Amino acid sequence: MQNITSKPGLKDAIQLLEAEQVIKGQLLKDQFYLTYESLKPVNLLMHTLKEISSSPYLIDNISGTAMGLAGGFLSKKIFVGTSGNLIRKLIGSILQFGVTNIVAQNSEIIKSIGQAIFQHFFHKKEMNS
Repeated sequence: MQNITSKPGLKDAIQLLEAEQVIKGQLLKDQFYLTYESLKPVNLLMHTLKEISSSPYLIDNISGTAMGLAGGFLSKKIFVGTSGNLIRKLIGSILQFGVTNIVAQNSEIIKSIGQAIFQHFFHKKEMNS
């Protein structure tokens, strides 16, 4: 900033700085309001859900994990049944863990096999009709 040597120049500089202060104050208030709105729990939750729904990789990972958990649970239920045997329950838990990991790691292959089987049966019905 250059040196001010006259009274009118000083008044102009003061008015210019006051106008700048008003503009910056309004920008600060607007930014504060935007930050306040974005940090509301509802808005945080909505933003997170929007990100989850827009990410195809995350949806694939979730579906693979869900398939793994369901497969592991079903395998344990089939193996253990209503048995009260402690050894059988322990082996069932180990089986559940193994099946869950295998299915979760190979979910894409399992999905494609399931789709092929599904299409095979529907294709046969269409041919018979």
